Amino acid sequence: MNKVKGIPYGISDFNRMRNENFYFVDKTMYLPLIEKMPSYLFLIRPRRFGKSLFLSMMRTYYDILQRDNFEKYFGDLWIGSHPTDQRNRFQVLYFDFSKAGCSLLGANLMTSFNDYCSIIINQFAHEYAPFYDADFKTTIEKIDSAKAKLSYIEVKAKEKGYPLYLIIDEYDNFTNVILSEHGQKMFHDLTHASGFYREYFKQFKGMFDRIFMMGVSPITLDDLSSGYNIDWNISTDPRFNAMMGFDETEVREIFRYYQQNKMLTGDLKTMIAEMKPWYNNYCFARMSLDNVRVFNCDMTLYYLRNQVDFHRAPEEMVDKNIRTDYSKLKMLARIDHDSTHEGSRMSTIEEIAAKGEILVDLHTSFSAEKVADIDNFRSLLYYYGLLTICGTRGDRLKMCIPNNCVREQYLGFLRDYYQQAHALNLSYLKDLIDDFAYDGHWKPFFESIARAYRENSSVRDAIEGERNLQGFLKAYLALASYYLVEPELEMNYGYCDFFLLPDKKRYDDIRHSYILELKYSPRTATGRELQAQAEEGRRQLLQYSEDKVAQQLAKGTTLHRLLIQFQGWEMIQYEEV
Repeated sequence: MNKVKGIPYGISDFNRMRNENFYFVDKTMYLPLIEKMPSYLFLIRPRRFGKSLFLSMMRTYYDILQRDNFEKYFGDLWIGSHPTDQRNRFQVLYFDFSKAGCSLLGANLMTSFNDYCSIIINQFAHEYAPFYDADFKTTIEKIDSAKAKLSYIEVKAKEKGYPLYLIIDEYDNFTNVILSEHGQKMFHDLTHASGFYREYFKQFKGMFDRIFMMGVSPITLDDLSSGYNIDWNISTDPRFNAMMGFDETEVREIFRYYQQNKMLTGDLKTMIAEMKPWYNNYCFARMSLDNVRVFNCDMTLYYLRNQVDFHRAPEEMVDKNIRTDYSKLKMLARIDHDSTHEGSRMSTIEEIAAKGEILVDLHTSFSAEKVADIDNFRSLLYYYGLLTICGTRGDRLKMCIPNNCVREQYLGFLRDYYQQAHALNLSYLKDLIDDFAYDGHWKPFFESIARAYRENSSVRDAIEGERNLQGFLKAYLALASYYLVEPELEMNYGYCDFFLLPDKKRYDDIRHSYILELKYSPRTATGRELQAQAEEGRRQLLQYSEDKVAQQLAKGTTLHRLLIQFQGWEMIQYEEV
């Protein structure tokens, strides 16, 4: 590898990384496989998985203008020793639709999109002008319509026999923003009948020898299918499962490289063990369930940068830029601007937050009109990286929260949702969490939560029930980061509702840990039923606390066994066993 100069955190341009000698995780072995696939491909992956950098690498590899720079950029990579006959063969048109203006309305929206595309196409004409007639560049610049510019390039390229490659980053960003900010009607107008966005995709078909597009959802292409029906979706193909993000071998390779260059100290095994619960565990194909899982690369580099700069893990394991991503949940919950289905979607989010998993019939494409359907909504959570494949049940996929980083997004979203109905003093709740973490005074916190649960009458119907009570409790427990709140943890042949596992690596002075058994009964339950339920909870707590793993995890702390019992929305029992 080239001499290291820094950590390429946030860098998306392949050429600049190579010019400035940044470390680069080699993904070039996927290029021959891509070439064996059909000519028009698209891949869906969540944000912050290195999509833009990968496409930038592809652009450099296939661009005829970079022919003389092959050794400079690829000589030390896998593809440098295994070049294909497609290398540096194409004239490449590269769009990033996240940069196309989409906040305007009506005709201004079309103008904004046309202006962006025109700028990119004019740059294409400037760069490839030597391949064409003398008036090629000036003719394109004089054409107002970007679509008409494309038509002119198509004619001239075919006339001279030049192959064209289209690469689109964030192919769905433009329309997804339209859908979330302006609603289905405007989205429909863009992607159906004579909608200008649909017309562009019709132009792409037949013009380019190869097309590769990446985005975060499958919505747009389904709505454009009548005008663009030649795509091949490789998103769930196991051969491409680890093409985006880092597998553990790559993470070790990166960290070891910075160690060798005297920029990183500490035990590599310890660092990876610390990162795994927060950034790892993504799987994008049913057939890859037995393979190694994938790390979110942005979060991995965030952790690495902190280790290089300060020789310790970040104080906040979740980058502040990721913390705000729970807004995606808000957008998905109201994506069709129709409150009719909001209850079912909120129920889904609460179930995921409480149980950590859900069954999904994964849909590889669907129209915007059907985004409210529950299976489509669950599929979108997967595509946005808020769920990942963790198992199967028959022909359905078991999807789970990938890691603590995503779990915080769910809990932050739910907490904001509950706060809208009945706001709690979060600063005061944090003080109470301090008290039960450091002093063992656990009762005041649960009394406050029980009172809030009872008084939150506006969401009472939505949250009533054990599953939703768990989500409510976890949302507020997550205010402090002292504990890893493990739900449904297997202990001594049973599953406890909560194990509040102290994060001793970052807070070695925590003195109290908790096993929590939460019991819920409907308001119609009899006294005898409630008593039997409480006895069962006490027996389970004693059983769980004898688990050797639990005892090891709680080592160095006082382990409390708490029984919390609700009838309807009233807490009727809270005791230490």
